[in-house]
Amino acid sequence: MSTHESLKVASGGGSAPDARQLRAILVTVSLALMAVIASVSGLNVAQTQLAVEFGASQTTVLWIINAYTLALAALLLPLGAIGDRLGRKPMLAAGLIVFAAAGVVAGLAPSTAVMIGARVAAGVSAAMIMPITLAVITSTFPDERRGKAIGVWTGVAGGGGILGMFLSALLVDVADWRLLFVLPVLLAAVALVMTLKAVPNSRERSGHSFDAIGAVISTVAVTGLIFVLQEGPERGWTDSATLISLAAGAVAAIGFVTWELRRGDAALLDVRLFRERGLAGGSVTLLVVFGVQAGIAVVLFPFFQAVLGWSGLLATAAMMPMAVMMMLSSGVASRMAVRIGPRSTMAAGVALAALGLSSMAVLVSVDGGYLSILPGLLAMGVGMGLSMTPSTEAITSSLPRAKQGVASALNDVTREFGTALGVALLGALLANGYRNAIDGRLAGLPVDAAATAREGIANAVEVAPTTGNHAQDLILAAQQSFVDGWQYALWIGAAVMAVLLVYVALRGPRVS
Repeated sequence: MSTHESLKVASGGGSAPDARQLRAILVTVSLALMAVIASVSGLNVAQTQLAVEFGASQTTVLWIINAYTLALAALLLPLGAIGDRLGRKPMLAAGLIVFAAAGVVAGLAPSTAVMIGARVAAGVSAAMIMPITLAVITSTFPDERRGKAIGVWTGVAGGGGILGMFLSALLVDVADWRLLFVLPVLLAAVALVMTLKAVPNSRERSGHSFDAIGAVISTVAVTGLIFVLQEGPERGWTDSATLISLAAGAVAAIGFVTWELRRGDAALLDVRLFRERGLAGGSVTLLVVFGVQAGIAVVLFPFFQAVLGWSGLLATAAMMPMAVMMMLSSGVASRMAVRIGPRSTMAAGVALAALGLSSMAVLVSVDGGYLSILPGLLAMGVGMGLSMTPSTEAITSSLPRAKQGVASALNDVTREFGTALGVALLGALLANGYRNAIDGRLAGLPVDAAATAREGIANAVEVAPTTGNHAQDLILAAQQSFVDGWQYALWIGAAVMAVLLVYVALRGPRVS
């Protein structure tokens, strides 16, 4: 029996969905995806409120935030594969139920232990939801409509985090941080109702047993490596926990590849497919693009708040033009890929993103303010949207329809790795550039104040009032040093995108 026939039997052999049902399916999976994405970044804007509410340390607050992302990334691949086997509709429905329940518990949590437990549960359920949302599209939509639907999905995946952060910042400013969970819960509830009504079921009929060993090894590998990227900046890269996690993740990753090669066609993920241009090119592009996007967000917020003096809400709103352009261009990308080919579309997107980074590096200044970086933000948004859609399509089309849960999970794991990697690396580059720049501007300051100012721009602003006549000079020095450090990080980001451009031009997916 062919893959297509297998899916038809699993879904009951009914007629193909008409245009109206396809629209309902796309709305459903977009709402479910938005709930998951909004929960990734939402609590970032409430770190102070969490610390005060629970009397928690910064480490505990970061665990409340990162527990969700860690559980999500670690379980994407195995739960995506299980969804292929058990049925995508029941997996999506079950995930939405658990996700909504976990959101309610988190919103009412009386302690950090309950909050972290609820966030872990939400992350597990998000790993049930996220790969299925894309798998439903790729296994349901006909060829002529699939590219446009994937464009909508990638637009929500790329811009949804910024939109969710903006709404979260608005709620924190005007109401209470506990209301941050209301929107994801409502989105999940609506998506659940629509899933039961509109989403057809499909699942894989496989003659092979489930690759449980591969699932466990992949979970260990992703957990170890993501933990390193999340905790390394806080604990230190030479901390014992960081090094142990790195070793465990690296050994498990090597073990996973070795095991999957032995399993062959029965593997959880056939790693031999990475020899193909589509899977390799799409994965590398998504890894870099999402890494740069996440890293830029990390360096933008201190610029808006500490250099320009904006509130968290205004700083988040300032990111919206990039998110809007990303979402709009994601929809256009599928049509461009049909006309000029996926490789050319990806290359154009990567080139625009590199141009945006270079523009910000050249034009940014303390006096220039927001307008000095807005053209770069817009170019980055368009470039990322153009590169994400054909990259996602290249990944999902590399695996058979019966394994679209695995394909979608691989796409999502790549995004999560890229995000964590970008935040860690660009954040470290910014911090290093800031320290190098401010070292020559601390003459005449008390030793303790100078040491504090060297830790970061927020620390410099906080300690400035204690330095007497040097206060204003210290603030200006810190702001200029931050801009210098930011330029350093942006140029590195632009160089990485330039290397990616060459890679895509040489090894990008061919026209299908």
